[in-house]
Amino acid sequence: MPSPRTKVKRHPERGDYERETIEAILDEALICHLGFIVNGQPFVIPTIHARDGDMLYIHGSPGSRMLRTAKQVVDVCVTVTLLDALVLARSVYNHSMNYRSVVVLGRAHELTERAEKLHAMRRVVEHVVPGRWDDARQPNDGEIKGTTILALPLSEASAKVRSGPPIDDEADLSLPVWAGLIPLALEPAEPVPAEGVHGPPPAYAAKYERA
Repeated sequence: MPSPRTKVKRHPERGDYERETIEAILDEALICHLGFIVNGQPFVIPTIHARDGDMLYIHGSPGSRMLRTAKQVVDVCVTVTLLDALVLARSVYNHSMNYRSVVVLGRAHELTERAEKLHAMRRVVEHVVPGRWDDARQPNDGEIKGTTILALPLSEASAKVRSGPPIDDEADLSLPVWAGLIPLALEPAEPVPAEGVHGPPPAYAAKYERA
């Protein structure tokens, strides 16, 4: 069930509180935005995330103002959005977009143990490019210490989804105006090797796709 803070109020019929829906959106998204307040000034910063069960990992540099603030056990808001289509109605007013989004509210805590940090780093890499972790050099102690990782519980989260065709007013249905959807999708291009790299790319790069 949604909390009072995560219950969808605008178009409540689009709210989805099933954990399966929330997890699927978080797992497909490559970028999240983390909102926080510093000295009364709100900030919203894009960053990389990864879900591990009921926990959302956020990682970055210890010098990051975002992470320095969030690890002080303050209220934060994490959002992700997947855009699926542009919705063109017969009237400009009824134009829309098909999307899937998630909002997560709560307080994050910093991971400090080497093993849990290494596990979280693996989850982040595998979230972005499944199969890459075992193929690349593992982080050394300096790199692990030089990375801040926060864990945010998914105990207060909700999804909002808009799908389907345009919703026109009855009076507009007879207008000679094209209406429908322009589907959108994230499509990877051909992998580009770095200088000095020879041979074909691994399968996880050549056939890369999002879940």
